[in-house]
Amino acid sequence: MFFDELTWRGLVQDHTPELAEHLARQRNLTVYAGFDPTAPSLHVGNLLPLITLVRFQRAGHRPLALAGGGTGLIGDPSGKADERPLLDADTITANVVAIERLLTQFLDFSGTNAARIVNNLDWLGDVRLLSFLRETGKHFSINMMLGKESVRRRLETGISYTEFSYMLLQARDYLELYDRYNCTLQIGGSDQWGNITAGIELIRRVRGCAVHGLTIPLVTKADGSKFGKTEQGAVWLTADRTSPYEFYQFWFNTEDAVVIRYLKAFTFLTPEAIAALEAAVATAPETREAQRTLATTVTEFVHGSDGLRTALAATDILFGGKPIADLDAATLLAIFQDTPSTEVSAALFAGAGALLTDLATATKLVGSKSEARRLIEGGGLYFNNRRVESVYSRVTREQLIGGQYGVLRKGARTYHLIRSVGTV
Repeated sequence: MFFDELTWRGLVQDHTPELAEHLARQRNLTVYAGFDPTAPSLHVGNLLPLITLVRFQRAGHRPLALAGGGTGLIGDPSGKADERPLLDADTITANVVAIERLLTQFLDFSGTNAARIVNNLDWLGDVRLLSFLRETGKHFSINMMLGKESVRRRLETGISYTEFSYMLLQARDYLELYDRYNCTLQIGGSDQWGNITAGIELIRRVRGCAVHGLTIPLVTKADGSKFGKTEQGAVWLTADRTSPYEFYQFWFNTEDAVVIRYLKAFTFLTPEAIAALEAAVATAPETREAQRTLATTVTEFVHGSDGLRTALAATDILFGGKPIADLDAATLLAIFQDTPSTEVSAALFAGAGALLTDLATATKLVGSKSEARRLIEGGGLYFNNRRVESVYSRVTREQLIGGQYGVLRKGARTYHLIRSVGTV
């Protein structure tokens, strides 16, 4: 049964009592998950409900991905210690467009169970206050709303009426999707249970029908800390915010204690394949086979085969010392997009070329030419990942990637990108 698979993968926390039976009985139900447009991208915290939507679709169900253009103007208090800043309408609109574009990468919009993206601004934007209070607000008691965890946890620090009303708006979303698309299941993160049950209750009261809800457990690191954060901040699903290489490394650095849990939740690997990887973690953890499979699989799912190829090329270069000369300019820039860089006049590379001691000094990789000479004599300076053998070594335009780019490396891990500018 599909519900059993969800349970085995660790994707079931709270759910309505009859959900397993509902899934077994309904072969083509409509299920939705919402995504807040708080940024022009989604992050790995959004990836689990998104992948779960994909699982439902692959099991034959119809997914609805809701971009919260309406609720995004209010802000969800769930899981937040303080009220988040309100974004202006233009920013929300731009974020919704970006998120809708991203969602199209993952869901299938063809066939009998074609996915659909909806924006709740389409119905919330035209709601009149008095009508909303009469048609929706009257079905909720203050006592019930105060009892929801998302509200109760905020009472100590304070919650505005704006955020307090968020639950009613999300409940209205579920009712609208039930009426428009016969949606009978809402899924979300563990902090969404109060909002989901509010929608279930609203539909029961105004339509006399039973619908369902499912929440996914909070994903944490091995020490219980928040998942999806690095020293650089959140891990995003778009390459302009988190490069494929950084994305790959995030998953590759997963601790042994949680890698099997992540493989179950974030990949579509079979139980047999995951069992084999679990055995590898137990018998040969130093090979990091499970982490490599996790990083490869999730990176390809999010960034495609081209993104994975870039991530693997970057890994080989940055950790394996692979020469850079065979890369094209676009791949080089994708790998080193966050590396410090210096623009150097193209004229320096004409004729016999630029002395590497001059380049190392110009980029401030070293403090002086004498320091550059000592670094070269000690075997510690590299150009395009090849050791510089002589203090008299030069670089010509022909040695630059695409005739424009080169990479200096000091020691094992200090990289600097050179950009040739101008004409010779």
